[in-house]
Amino acid sequence: MLVGVIGKPNVGKSTFFAAATMKDVQIADYPFTTIKPNVGVAYLRTECVCREMGVVDNPRNSVCVKGTRLIPVELIDVAGLVEGASRGRGLGNRFLDELRQADAMIHVVDASGSTDREGRKVPPGTHDPVEDVEMVESEFDAWVHGIMSRDWERAARSTEQSGGKIADHIAGRLSGLAVSLADVEGALDRLGLKKERPTTWTEEQLKALASEIRKRTKPSLIAANKADLPTAAENIRRLAGTGRKVVPCASEAELLLRKAAEKGLVEYTPGDPTFRLRDTQRMTAAQLEALRMVEERVMKVYGGTGVQQAVNGAYFELLRAVVVFPVEDERKLSDRKGNVLPDAFVLRGGSTALDLAREIHTEIADGFLYAIDARTGKRLGADYELRNRDVIKVVSSGHRG
Repeated sequence: MLVGVIGKPNVGKSTFFAAATMKDVQIADYPFTTIKPNVGVAYLRTECVCREMGVVDNPRNSVCVKGTRLIPVELIDVAGLVEGASRGRGLGNRFLDELRQADAMIHVVDASGSTDREGRKVPPGTHDPVEDVEMVESEFDAWVHGIMSRDWERAARSTEQSGGKIADHIAGRLSGLAVSLADVEGALDRLGLKKERPTTWTEEQLKALASEIRKRTKPSLIAANKADLPTAAENIRRLAGTGRKVVPCASEAELLLRKAAEKGLVEYTPGDPTFRLRDTQRMTAAQLEALRMVEERVMKVYGGTGVQQAVNGAYFELLRAVVVFPVEDERKLSDRKGNVLPDAFVLRGGSTALDLAREIHTEIADGFLYAIDARTGKRLGADYELRNRDVIKVVSSGHRG
């Protein structure tokens, strides 16, 4: 699974991305800082099963910090989208194209209202961030509509005359965007469009279809960035009033905390509601004041910086992701080398025991026999739908994993 970080220019997208991934990216206070898309590794935060199962784990593909498992996931950060991006303005088409394979999106918005539609600085509170949300979504919808509607009249007539399914045609056109036939069918049903008469669909109905497909295949949440500024609180309430999922964020605060933690100055795990000073002797007065402001303006107000919460929200809420712990020995909860709870896999909601086998190795999936729930000892079939925090052993012919 891949989550894209989108938004207009100069809203703090690159700072959000750097704070989530600790990857060095170009950060500056002007539009189009990001020219090439950045791909980095963030971490999904979840409760490990080690304490519940009464074991001391030694993870291999992830990290366990005092019972909190941090599992690597991918984020992609692209250049800011401006009005007209779907027509190529501001390099828009190029960067929209980078989001083809994204499964969900984190939409970073300047909640303080201190940047205009183009990303230029304006006095805080003078710009409406709700307009930015609508603009970016509209440009994404227009891009999808543009792909879908090429040679539309000919395709619609041909489908009607041959008795074919228009959903097949649309799914084929949008396959490069990771859009499935089921996605298209669901969107058509939701809008009540006459599938057997696509030639009667209006342009407005085609645009509505593009928007519905985008919502289904690229679900998004709003990271209301710069939440620590005084003008942000009212805008966050207004953004939440649109019915979208909104996470108040302070990306600069998260980046500060993570860098301080790396240097051993504070004790902090991404997603924590607070932090603890560790080595004040090595800190300057300015650093201590900055950390005090983070505590007062961010942690006490929002219970965290919001960056980790946004990443978790994208995976757990938008994609209904589940974390599964595969083991080879269901009694010792270990692999063949004795590593306890060595791996934690993130799978899309609805994934099955057979899907888990594919994640482990294709040969294991090819020889799949059954799986075992390590908690209960119960045998599970290939179609068993995985639940969050399952501990599973996969039994395969010629190999047990």
